[in-house]
Amino acid sequence: MGKILRINTKEKKNRVEEIPDSLAGLGGRALTSKMILDEVPATCHPLGRQNKLVIAPGLLSGTPAANSGRLSVGSKSPLTNGIKESNSGGLISQKLARLGISALVLEDKPDDDGYSMIVIKKDSVEILPADEYVGMGNYEIMEKLWDRYGKKTGLMTIGQAGEQRLMAASIQQADPQGRPGRAMGRGGLGAVMGSKKIKAIVVDDKGCDRLPQADPEAFKAANKKWVDILRNHPVTGQGLPGFGTAVLVNLINEAGALPTKNFRTGRFEHVGDISGEKMVENIIARKGVVAEGCHPGCVIKCSQVYNDKDGNYLTSGFEYETIWAFGAHTMVKDLDDIALMDRLCDDYGLDTIDTGVALGMVMEGGLLEWGDGKGCIELIKQVALGTGFGKILGNGAAFTGGALGVDRIPVVKRQALPAYDPRSVKGVGVTYATSPMGADHTAGYGVTANILSVGGTVDPLKNEGQVTLSKNLQIATAAIDAAGLCLFVAFAVLDNDNGVQLIVDMLNAQYGIALTPEDVVQLGTSILENENEFNLRAGFTKKDDQLPEMFQEVFPPHNTQWTFTEDDLQEVKV
Repeated sequence: MGKILRINTKEKKNRVEEIPDSLAGLGGRALTSKMILDEVPATCHPLGRQNKLVIAPGLLSGTPAANSGRLSVGSKSPLTNGIKESNSGGLISQKLARLGISALVLEDKPDDDGYSMIVIKKDSVEILPADEYVGMGNYEIMEKLWDRYGKKTGLMTIGQAGEQRLMAASIQQADPQGRPGRAMGRGGLGAVMGSKKIKAIVVDDKGCDRLPQADPEAFKAANKKWVDILRNHPVTGQGLPGFGTAVLVNLINEAGALPTKNFRTGRFEHVGDISGEKMVENIIARKGVVAEGCHPGCVIKCSQVYNDKDGNYLTSGFEYETIWAFGAHTMVKDLDDIALMDRLCDDYGLDTIDTGVALGMVMEGGLLEWGDGKGCIELIKQVALGTGFGKILGNGAAFTGGALGVDRIPVVKRQALPAYDPRSVKGVGVTYATSPMGADHTAGYGVTANILSVGGTVDPLKNEGQVTLSKNLQIATAAIDAAGLCLFVAFAVLDNDNGVQLIVDMLNAQYGIALTPEDVVQLGTSILENENEFNLRAGFTKKDDQLPEMFQEVFPPHNTQWTFTEDDLQEVKV
């Protein structure tokens, strides 16, 4: 196992520790959530000196395992005031693992206003002045840091939103091409990094050897089978590489579950203009890239490059949730406007979901017409300028809705709901309500059985079976996050009797241990127990595990309602 690298951001000093027994065998989200529970007072101010930012590669990161390059970042969230883990692809997870670093921890906070950056190499850790980069967006700083430290260096940076410590601020990672298209978006963790006055983290694993394996042949055999099930599943082998996550736009709209005009109906009249099919049509015509990986070793390749009408690069990693938030939710139908909003959020360091839902709150408040894409673009630009309205928008949907006197604010634990209406995809609705992370589709993706018939079928319009579905998926997702695997591997795992065993086989071959599938379930359960315990200490109750009353409205086209009781939802708790 690796070591813990702690950075005291006030004293500009670092120290390296051995992994204690209490953290042995943990990685990714398992490690971040355990360390936050053990080391961060649950009632502390998220932007104060007692909060910490814990950055951890997964247990399989740095190995040849396909799709194992995801990075977990944990903290107390400024947005939810509860525990948070957010993760993304990029380059840093695998590089930290090869450097032997199981966790990078940012502690304390400076007394002055000077910014620093952290540069980690094989034989050194430096904490350097970074004031020359203050005020830069993520595109500019990443370009400058690659020029300074070399291409393919791992980068994590914050933009203007993080510098202003706004609650919807993201942390962006450089993708394999050096673009800030990979976001630790949810929960405002960019604000925590900004509070520590860390503008950038640079990770260079040059000169590092490959990670040793306890049984290289067994690992190679398991990984070969692992790659096969990923490439041969219709979702991970065809749908996602062919259309990215935007493949879901038409599917969810057809299911009557695409939240439109702030969750008033499940179908968008102009869905064809913002669909995955339309996106790919534009990409091909403009000579972009239909499929690329978000980190080395990805075999799913659901990311892409979207160019403007003149064939110039506009954005990358153009996700379904982003297209929905800036599209159907606000009734904007121009895909190029939506792509520009995505680019601005990547540049300024903003969560696209909370920002898009916040724009819907602006429309609810009567300050912008529904469907006004150009107006949305101008409002997002206010965030980088630091204007008063920019600060309101940059603090997310709950803050914006409150500021404008809106009563239909789709949030749980102050985090905006993503792109599936909980009344017509009830499995993911249970996850929104009960996840310790706040409304988060990735915490337990009930769309699998509700819509895609992956891992079985549960009627999305009925309450029956949804609590069990969400609970099992939340446990499985936590374990996947701990391994450093992409969430989308779950599609293949759920439909393959040998899927979980292959993950176990790779872990056993890597570390020379003897895990069973039951151990993986127990790991996922323990992660959720730790996260729920933190939130309990922070003052959360079952009242916080609820959807807003707006979801008691009848939802067309299926005329469904949210009717789960408080006690129903508590059955999810592990």
